[in-house]
Amino acid sequence: MDKRERLEAALESHDLDSIWLARPNSFAWFTGGSNVVDREADTGVAAVGYDGTEVSLVTDNIEADRLVAEELPDLEAGEVSVVEMPWYASSLEEAIAAHVADDDRAVADISIPGFKRIDPSSLRQPLTERDRERYRELGGQTASAVESVCRELRPEDTEHEVASALRVALSARNIETPVVLVGGAKRVQQYRHYTPTEAELGDYALVSVTAQRAGLHASCTRTVAFDPPSWLEERHEAAARVETTALAATRAAATSDGSGADGETAGDVFAAIQNAYDEVGYDGEWEHHHQGGAAGFAGREWIATPDHDAPVESPMAYAWNPSVQGAKSEDTALVTDDEIEFLTATDRWPTTTIEAVGRDCDLERPTVLELEE
Repeated sequence: MDKRERLEAALESHDLDSIWLARPNSFAWFTGGSNVVDREADTGVAAVGYDGTEVSLVTDNIEADRLVAEELPDLEAGEVSVVEMPWYASSLEEAIAAHVADDDRAVADISIPGFKRIDPSSLRQPLTERDRERYRELGGQTASAVESVCRELRPEDTEHEVASALRVALSARNIETPVVLVGGAKRVQQYRHYTPTEAELGDYALVSVTAQRAGLHASCTRTVAFDPPSWLEERHEAAARVETTALAATRAAATSDGSGADGETAGDVFAAIQNAYDEVGYDGEWEHHHQGGAAGFAGREWIATPDHDAPVESPMAYAWNPSVQGAKSEDTALVTDDEIEFLTATDRWPTTTIEAVGRDCDLERPTVLELEE
């Protein structure tokens, strides 16, 4: 089912006349482009609407020509009806409301008086073929950038310096970085979200990013060691076994139909994660940080929790991120009915084969990269 068919199904099932998407990730999902100017704003500078027949773009006179020329790659030229307002005349919300007939039943992903609110996350799942193609490019380039920075690290580098290098390397590939975490040996044992500081890396470091381009998000973590503590390899492998188990359970849930009725759900995957922690000797470790979930046009389309009833879709991206007391394993993988494909992977980082807990699944996972001091 393509994106218009999904919107048409939503219009029909909810008895609607139109759907309006103004949040950056929803806009990117439908158009393939960006409506962002101010990165601190929750709403972009334009909204795209669909009524089952016509695609409409509402924006102001500052942005209209640029958006049509550069930011609608998934829409054919001439098929979009542009509703242009003077920049000083009204807000985007007011312009959308003025364009829609008073008796129309309309929904939007932002708050508009008279409109119902919609969460478009379900529309964005599963991924279309074109989304998957873009995801492969994003994931590969993200991993290449992160790994290239990691290979140059030194114990005396500060977390801020490494974070800056990551942003530059990703930006050079036209990739934005909503999340950059860099933790040296001391802080990664204290905090699960190791936001960068002036602290030096020391004996080892965890480097984690969530990268974004064309609305798609890719997350990965790499571990670099100079003088690793004796327990690091064991904890890293434990986290990797939990992640491998999560992916194996995800694929099983997706192929079972994932409906929550006859199929398995996110809660079932989470139960497998809890059991895996128990089996690798870290009972209850999941309580210290979320374990990840579905990825796509958000860092996480949903985050799994106990008894979570979210459907597990296929083909869909998933980013599980188990952590064990100073160690972490995380990549973004495309789960299909046939395979688990790591999107944030290269052939230039050492890996080892990791066996899932209680499931017939072995995956190649990144190991700790040891560098000379």
